[in-house]
Amino acid sequence: MKSPRSQMFAALAVPNFRKYVSGALVSNIGTWIQRVAQDWLVLQLSGGSAMAVGVTTALQFLPALVLGPIGGLLADRFDKRRLLMFTQSWMALSALALGALAVTGIARTWHVYVFAFVFGIGTALDAPARQAFVSEVVGPRYLTNAIGLNSSSFNAARLIGPGVAGLIMATAGAGWAILTNAVSYLAFLLALLALDGSSLCRTEPLARAKGQLRDGFRYVYARADLMTALGVAFALGTFGMNFQMTTALMVRNQFELGAQAYGLLGSIMGVGSLLGALLAARRGQAPRLRFVVGSALFVGALIALSGLSPNYVWFAVSLPVIGLSVLLTLTATNMYIQTSVDPQLRGRVMALYMTVLMGGTPVGAPLLGWLAELFGPRAPLVAGGLLQVATIGAVIVLARRRAAADDALPPPGGIEPPVIEEPVDTGPLPATER
Repeated sequence: MKSPRSQMFAALAVPNFRKYVSGALVSNIGTWIQRVAQDWLVLQLSGGSAMAVGVTTALQFLPALVLGPIGGLLADRFDKRRLLMFTQSWMALSALALGALAVTGIARTWHVYVFAFVFGIGTALDAPARQAFVSEVVGPRYLTNAIGLNSSSFNAARLIGPGVAGLIMATAGAGWAILTNAVSYLAFLLALLALDGSSLCRTEPLARAKGQLRDGFRYVYARADLMTALGVAFALGTFGMNFQMTTALMVRNQFELGAQAYGLLGSIMGVGSLLGALLAARRGQAPRLRFVVGSALFVGALIALSGLSPNYVWFAVSLPVIGLSVLLTLTATNMYIQTSVDPQLRGRVMALYMTVLMGGTPVGAPLLGWLAELFGPRAPLVAGGLLQVATIGAVIVLARRRAAADDALPPPGGIEPPVIEEPVDTGPLPATER
């Protein structure tokens, strides 16, 4: 029996995963630096407009609505490592262009809008391939642990990145922070090149055929449990995970503080996020669906309460708890979906997951920004948390009605359809079933 500590880092026994996660850590630090710097740049250029920040966030995530499913199909059809090298290069060039405009003083608000959208195109194609590629890097044995450690890498970066961004912005400006992200992509590109191709557990590429995109939708639609998990992801991504915007508004417009205070809050929240990811990595099996739903409801309540914080200190205290809860919820949802789908469909299903997680932001961010303009910077947090809870409640009701309707229908062709239960740890699976 492995000790809990060894289970937490079990996937690091795979040399390819060590290379992959190291390169990802550096790149993710750069990503968080840009996220902080981009929002602060928009606030500076727009005179503190909450709507401008919401529009920027919406434009960055808008491509996920259209291109997310296509990105999943590309991940199933083509070599994932080569696809990732293309998307990472695309995002590096986008960051380089925006950073250069900001450093030279040419940048205007509409420039940020354009490059947020261009950057979002790369993200929409990158996210499904990156999610599905983890299983090829580590294989089925360590997949659950690798998902947790991959989240840990992202959130270790979240712990480091905002603080670094605050220092760079305070000394050199937002443009240089964005350029730092452009350089950071080199680490991940080099890691991808350094992977041992013979050790990758490649999924057989999907042969080109008609209707493959529809197959992914049909597969998910036939699974009430996947529909529920995706509904949770949509609620969290649309109304709950707008922390770039809500934190910037609270710091600048509510507490009247500067860039360093904003960057510090990102790092403080990252402490809780990193702890949540490490706790998730200790899981020996995928979580149950009821845990996914329950934790998401809890997160919504916490977010709403954080909007009532009387001062900067209390707001800062609430963020690590929110960060931990959000990461436990997101990682649990990710684990549940990845470990319960057909490998041939994993890219397309994960694309739908990323689409609903990120694609709802173009709806939620402008709405919450509009509420901030009307009712002040606390409104996006309070309303966002309550809307998240309400949406999850609606998802549960609809899923139960759908399940009841399916039970009432006779099976097609007289063949009893398979019953999809929540994943249960039944020991190692044969390779053909993984």
